[in-house]
Amino acid sequence: MSQQNFIARSLAPLQALPSFLRTRAQTVLFQRLVPFTGTAGIQFDEVSSDRVALQLANGRRVRNHIGGVHAAAAGLLAETATGFVVAVNLPDDKLPLLRSMKIDYTRRARGRLRAVATLAPEQRQSLLDLPKGDVAVAVTVTDESGESPMECEFVWAWVTKGV
Repeated sequence: MSQQNFIARSLAPLQALPSFLRTRAQTVLFQRLVPFTGTAGIQFDEVSSDRVALQLANGRRVRNHIGGVHAAAAGLLAETATGFVVAVNLPDDKLPLLRSMKIDYTRRARGRLRAVATLAPEQRQSLLDLPKGDVAVAVTVTDESGESPMECEFVWAWVTKGV
């Protein structure tokens, strides 16, 4: 992690764990930070300064009336991935805020969903350098077929805490 904020400091000891334990430990950590992710059952697979990958099983709690992952749960997955890739990079004196989101559902999702959010180096640097600003975070959501059932646009803002 390039930025040693609270999240990066919390994740650092987990890097020594075997992969299967590390993903579970990351999930528990993030569920404590944002309890709603645990309610939905989001699993954290990969967390780094430039990439966050999450999964959401097509379980009973998040299933819609046609047997797929509910649209709101799929949106939560994408929002969580983009939010955490911002949060991993944001200094402790700054607060992330979702500015806007746009989701177009393009086809029925099949099975488990996976979201991968990324930040470019210049985006990560602006989070460090600017007291406030916003950033469009790239995210791709795919289902078990490997295809994307939705197209997303998420813009995250940040401000200095206490201002």
